[in-house]
Amino acid sequence: MIIAKNRLKSGLIVGLGISMALVACGTDTDNAASVSATEAAAETDAETGDTTTDSSEDSEDSESSSSDSTTSFQIEVWADNWMAVYVDGELVGEDSVPITTERSFNAEIFTFEAAYPFTVAIEAKDFKETDSGIEYIGESNQQMGDGGIIAQITDTATGAVVASTDASWSSLVIHRAPLNTECVSDADPDATCEYEIIDAPSDWTAADFDDSAWSTATEWSASDVDPKIGYDEISWDDSAQLIWGTDLEIDNTILLRTNVTS
Repeated sequence: MIIAKNRLKSGLIVGLGISMALVACGTDTDNAASVSATEAAAETDAETGDTTTDSSEDSEDSESSSSDSTTSFQIEVWADNWMAVYVDGELVGEDSVPITTERSFNAEIFTFEAAYPFTVAIEAKDFKETDSGIEYIGESNQQMGDGGIIAQITDTATGAVVASTDASWSSLVIHRAPLNTECVSDADPDATCEYEIIDAPSDWTAADFDDSAWSTATEWSASDVDPKIGYDEISWDDSAQLIWGTDLEIDNTILLRTNVTS
């Protein structure tokens, strides 16, 4: 556009006499209009170029905003005996009943905001009095406990269940006891029961944590788990299954993860 303006000015200088004659004939208005139109076109082109760039940037911003938009969800969860729920590494809620409470069975409902895809991670614990894995030590009901958990995640805007516990969840048992189950009735199970404990991996609740080496959860029937207080307070979707490790009694603390894509 600048080149076009330079040519126009050069033509005016070289043909000054002709221009003056044209002015006398009344064509100065046409020339002025031509110059004005040319400059206006140049300015419009420049402005249009800027507008195109801004439009592209706005489109990118819009796409970014769309991909980052969040949705409201709720997770309903029942556990024997205790759980804590994380979404993309952030704690969204934990069992309101301490695990040390006898018969600590209850259901919880937590709400959270997230953008697809997101990762749900749950730490679940069965009650154990000591690392032996035995509960009610020294009492007439001294025994191995059994665990179990069920959960479903609902999009609160649509009412659709977008995820639920089943065998597709990744799982890692970090406390197993007793490994020698015959110790269950011993007077001092802490001295005789064997156990296996590993540390929870660092950042295991984070969305980018690699759980590919973990096992998959095991589905259990309601008759296996015998879910108690709180379980019947929730209308469970058909897709929601009771899950745990491979052994309801020996597996005492388990980490669970799943990715929710839509």
